[in-house]
Amino acid sequence: MSLELVVATKNKKKLKEIRDILKGFRVKVISMEVYPDLPRIVENGVTFKDNAIKKAVKIARFTKKLTLGEDSGLCVEALGGLPGVRSARFSGGDKSDLKNNLKVLKLLEGTPFKKRKAYYVCAVALVDKNGLVGVVEGKCFGLIDLKQRGTKGFGYDPIFLIPKYKKTFGQLGEEVKHKMSHRYHALEAAKKIIEKYIEKTAGN
Repeated sequence: MSLELVVATKNKKKLKEIRDILKGFRVKVISMEVYPDLPRIVENGVTFKDNAIKKAVKIARFTKKLTLGEDSGLCVEALGGLPGVRSARFSGGDKSDLKNNLKVLKLLEGTPFKKRKAYYVCAVALVDKNGLVGVVEGKCFGLIDLKQRGTKGFGYDPIFLIPKYKKTFGQLGEEVKHKMSHRYHALEAAKKIIEKYIEKTAGN
């Protein structure tokens, strides 16, 4: 029997990615849509881990189930780490993936390729009704391309270039991305915490 794991996100693309990466693992991923009256989450943490923990704590208190909170984003070295925790809303109130990407490209105009280093960060927090079970972080390093390329993925994927392949995540697609992304690395670390959690709670 698999463990039910509530994923604290309303982002359907992110939920699908988490489901894909956890496929075959010992958990049954539960969407927040199963709980229509969930409390609102304000993502005002200073770090990705802050936001991940905040999401997981709030939803775990409501559902009384093991909950995975996730926060992720893009950090560009030449922009002092921006967009950072503001990644999803980088282009302001009428934000969109396209507007976020165009803003990053605009800010980097004239910046040579070797100075366009960037990395994706994904923080994953696991919380149950008794509190924090564990928190981990994964990263994926690359460069910001000179223009958008590819239509796969979401977020900053069309401008996030993987030097090894000379292609963006927007071009590479799920098969490659899900084996090397920031979310993959964070969830692989989270799996170890979940395994221990299952062993610990098995007799309860």
